[in-house]
Amino acid sequence: MVLEELSARLNEVGYKNWLKAGYCLLKVKDGLYGYLDAEMRHFHSSVIRNNDTLRRGRMCTSHCRPKGNQLQSVCPLCNEWKTEILRHHTNAMAVVNWGNCRPWLWSSEHWELAKAYMPRGLANVTRADQCDAAALLNLLNFCDHFSSINPQLVREVIRCRNELMHSCEMRVSTSWMEQYQRSVEQLLLQLRHVPEVAAAGRQIQEMLLVDLSVLVPGVDCVDGDQMEGAEHEFISQWETELLREFLQDVLNNAEEGKTLTPEGMEKLKNMQQFLQDHQDLKEQFRTELQCLLSVEERLPQNTGEETMS
Repeated sequence: MVLEELSARLNEVGYKNWLKAGYCLLKVKDGLYGYLDAEMRHFHSSVIRNNDTLRRGRMCTSHCRPKGNQLQSVCPLCNEWKTEILRHHTNAMAVVNWGNCRPWLWSSEHWELAKAYMPRGLANVTRADQCDAAALLNLLNFCDHFSSINPQLVREVIRCRNELMHSCEMRVSTSWMEQYQRSVEQLLLQLRHVPEVAAAGRQIQEMLLVDLSVLVPGVDCVDGDQMEGAEHEFISQWETELLREFLQDVLNNAEEGKTLTPEGMEKLKNMQQFLQDHQDLKEQFRTELQCLLSVEERLPQNTGEETMS
């Protein structure tokens, strides 16, 4: 039954493209996190070395922490770190998600520093490999330690990622995929000297050439040849990972506001319907589906101009 359900989904070209695009993001993450972890260690050490106050090696004893997404009343040491974070931010007008951070650890934990340059929702993340592609790409974009990497290429992949995650129907066109592939490849070329990035680039190119069709014994074949080099369990695994990220994006946006835009509400409803229409996913994401239903019950429809953050 599970294989038949997966086969039916993969017979839809737009959804198959959406899955492939999501796989590319997973590979981007795999290629980047080790490199970024090492670079942020260097950055952290450099900030300390070049700041007289931080070079003294003191630690925060006040256990300073943000209130919501604001960081105002902090000790002099944490305030010095805050100044350094802003000084190395590539966009002085951007919102810094202080709620990601545990300021009292800035002196000792390089990844706590990294999270100040990332999207919201990462307060419980402590390591580079726990971050998704969006978080890592934002770090590349907003921390000037990575200014040698063409920021336009980074922002283009971020834009594509957002379009993918905000796709209400979870489908993308073949023409969109062609542009997306070019954008990802151009970015990864900037870091081709990093072995993990180079490997990710090769895996992406290989996957984009594969037909993800799955043949089910006793069931009519789907369009195209049976895929080579990957089993249906492998496809199902990354489908699950991508859907979980998509679900989390829906829930984060819904839970942070009292209303949703019409587009946001459509995305929430479509996700509910999608899970309910596929028995294997309905069982697998039972808890998340209940959360979606609960969110819809308490959120009023929004017809104004308010947008999701």
